[in-house]
Amino acid sequence: MRIAFFGSSSFALPALGALLEAGHDIAGIYSQPSRKAGRGHKPRPTPVASEALARGLPLFERAAFRCEDSRAEFAALEAELAIIVAYGALLPAPLLDILPNRFLNIHPSLLPRWRGAAPIQRAIMAGDTMTGVCIMHVTEDLDAGHVLASAVVEITESDTAGSLAAQLSRRGAALLVDLLMSESWPDARPQAQEGILYAAKIGKDETMIDWHRTAREVDCHIRGLAPAPGAWTTLADERLKILDSRLAPGHGQPGEVLGDDLVIACRDGAVRALTVQRPGRKAMAAHELLRGLASRPAFLGVASAARQQH
Repeated sequence: MRIAFFGSSSFALPALGALLEAGHDIAGIYSQPSRKAGRGHKPRPTPVASEALARGLPLFERAAFRCEDSRAEFAALEAELAIIVAYGALLPAPLLDILPNRFLNIHPSLLPRWRGAAPIQRAIMAGDTMTGVCIMHVTEDLDAGHVLASAVVEITESDTAGSLAAQLSRRGAALLVDLLMSESWPDARPQAQEGILYAAKIGKDETMIDWHRTAREVDCHIRGLAPAPGAWTTLADERLKILDSRLAPGHGQPGEVLGDDLVIACRDGAVRALTVQRPGRKAMAAHELLRGLASRPAFLGVASAARQQH
């Protein structure tokens, strides 16, 4: 099948690879434009754009399709189907009308729960125990199209947003290839009108750890924001990202460090920090951080540190 592929982040790479391995003809790849990054502030292509260049596939870097020329460019590809995976922009009706009901999206949640930009992070942060992937028709409305296929994936107590994203991207890729190989597609089912939740983009004001929350809430918050943007607290006068954690026994004042390990008390119970990152340094195991300090910290967090000083 001749397919146009829309994708930007690394989440889309397994789907692109699976389509190529299955023998589909990729007419063109659309990805978000290169952005300046790194110390040199040099333009850096998206992971999907980099893969397209490496494979010698036709690449179009477009942020939007507002002008008629961009839509004519797409129509000239004569694609039979368009696949959208983590592209990073909504597609307008004039573009969708070129291939009616032939724009399909892989979305990493069990719709209608967690429509929007950050479904994987929000699912973990909310303490969900199940999520999944859906393949749906693309419409102008955000993640509201009819669903053609879905698969359920368990969220374990050790999952981070990064590990869950890797699992969901592989599951979505396999689900897509199976759908395209079937002799006839299943009837698309409309999404339920009950249980709609929106997964808004993660804001900077959400990343600070509040040790006054329950241990489970703190643990889910940490794992849901790992590896990026990362949940943070303070160690003395610097920010400390905590990139992995587990629930742990223990009680104390919120933010209090308990025992010799980096176990931190919450409102009820405690969490054990497993992986941490200091500013400008690589991530490290929590025990390596403690070994490098002159003394074990008594408290983590702005509020707890301030209370200790008084």
